[in-house]
Amino acid sequence: MSKTAERIKELRTQKKLTQSELAELVNTSRVTISRIESDIRNPSFAMLSLIADALDTTVEYLQGETESALKTPDVDDIGNKQPLTDAQKQVAYFIDPNATADEIEQIKKLVEIAKLSKRRL
Repeated sequence: MSKTAERIKELRTQKKLTQSELAELVNTSRVTISRIESDIRNPSFAMLSLIADALDTTVEYLQGETESALKTPDVDDIGNKQPLTDAQKQVAYFIDPNATADEIEQIKKLVEIAKLSKRRL
């Protein structure tokens, strides 16, 4: 069985969700979840992203790329905000090349809100 299939099943059972309940959360069928957990079917990245959100983890954890099931915070261990990644800077620049640091922070907050409210792709 693949690492992805094992981790999805493990987290689903830890959260006391049935396959049907997880399927409802990600807008698919119980059969699809069963096939993913049985390693009969490989989920698309979009489906994997929805499953990760429903199980409150990351795609990277489900794929075995990290050992931490926790979502990473945007602050470091001593409470400092992490600097913008190059991709985040590029997005802010394309929205407004003259964006100030405060405006970039507002853009980041809007992106986080959008990510949290996302239920379907």
